[in-house]
Amino acid sequence: MAVTEGQAVSYADATTQRVSADSGIEYAYRDLGESEVPLVLLQHFRGNLDNWDPALVDALAAERRVVAFDNVGVAATSGRTPSTIEAMAHDAIAFVDALGLERIDLLGFSIGSFVAQESGLIRPDLLRRLVLASAAPQGAPGMHGWAPEVIAAVGGREPNPQGYLDVFFAHTDTSRQAGQEAAGRIFGRTTNRDEPTSWQTRQAQYDAICAWGIPNHALLERVAGIQLPVFVANGDSDPMILPRYSQLLAGLLPDARLKLYPDSAHGFLFQHHEEFAADVHAFLEEAD
Repeated sequence: MAVTEGQAVSYADATTQRVSADSGIEYAYRDLGESEVPLVLLQHFRGNLDNWDPALVDALAAERRVVAFDNVGVAATSGRTPSTIEAMAHDAIAFVDALGLERIDLLGFSIGSFVAQESGLIRPDLLRRLVLASAAPQGAPGMHGWAPEVIAAVGGREPNPQGYLDVFFAHTDTSRQAGQEAAGRIFGRTTNRDEPTSWQTRQAQYDAICAWGIPNHALLERVAGIQLPVFVANGDSDPMILPRYSQLLAGLLPDARLKLYPDSAHGFLFQHHEEFAADVHAFLEEAD
């Protein structure tokens, strides 16, 4: 749903649409805003369309077309979630092809940042610019699975609101208050809700995350193949993907900018949604 001039449709009210790829997979997505080059969003571990903060998406869509989607097997998209980042990247590219998009900017968050990196290596001519939020390079030492307290907080069979706050927001009064406000925006949608992600998706995504994090110095060199401009961002207290991994990634990329947002954790982009959106706009508008 591209918005016509004069309209102000919020992500909280955006309808879920569907498009079929050549593979037969039917992708669920939401689409708002206008720009020549759209910004496509790749979601976090176990997240669906409803797990994007509407305040962030609205801020991004104020100046450009933004497309969020469920990858294969996730929530309302058909198929089974694959267990490798490479397969997820091919599936993301198939979605972009199904929409008929020939050039995009790509924003990947958490596991989505891994998929975004792989997409940039597989189809470099598709991407114009790349935004990697809460990101780490493949093969980084210490990235083989998350700390027990982190996976216990966000990896259980049942939703854990307190665990979500513990991982996505810093343990300060200001960050926790921001987390409560973000959770109210994210989980406040009552109509046209996406389907919940399945246990199969959880298992497959965590398998892919663990494989991505197996220490391998040779694989660290692969990311240097991403020659396009990249904005790497993280919270300064992220317990899920430690800031040092985002710093390492930025150092390995040929053309990267790095920003760590203060008093924030994995969900820094929701806590600092206005600042992050402004930073993304500024980066995407830089002269090539």
